[in-house]
Amino acid sequence: MSSTDLKKNREILFSKFPPGQVPEAAGDLQALEALAVEPRFEKRSLGVHYDLQQHTLRELDDHLIDKGYHLDNTLMSKLTQALIYYVEETQLHNIGAPEKRLKRSAQEAYVQAWEHRPHGDHDDTPPEWREYK
Repeated sequence: MSSTDLKKNREILFSKFPPGQVPEAAGDLQALEALAVEPRFEKRSLGVHYDLQQHTLRELDDHLIDKGYHLDNTLMSKLTQALIYYVEETQLHNIGAPEKRLKRSAQEAYVQAWEHRPHGDHDDTPPEWREYK
């Protein structure tokens, strides 16, 4: 796989409401490293240019959704997104790229859930019941 195969030019579409999301979202994404962002106001979209080893479309979409932006929710957009997510994930798998770590908040949720879950040799049965014969 050549390095040009890993250079991606994608378009992120936004829903009609609330209006005015494109300039704010462009500013949000421009703060990320190794990412070129091109606002396309007439299409309510952002052109994003990135290296697949640095970013994925899923990561960028999730970042925008976490920030409160509303992406285009039409069937065609969802199908296109799903296909791109799959292709990018497959390309990363094929080049042997390590899996990206979970977002910090998601990882902390798993840690907290594990800490509150009884595990190990813990037994809530009172000692006198365990000795009962």
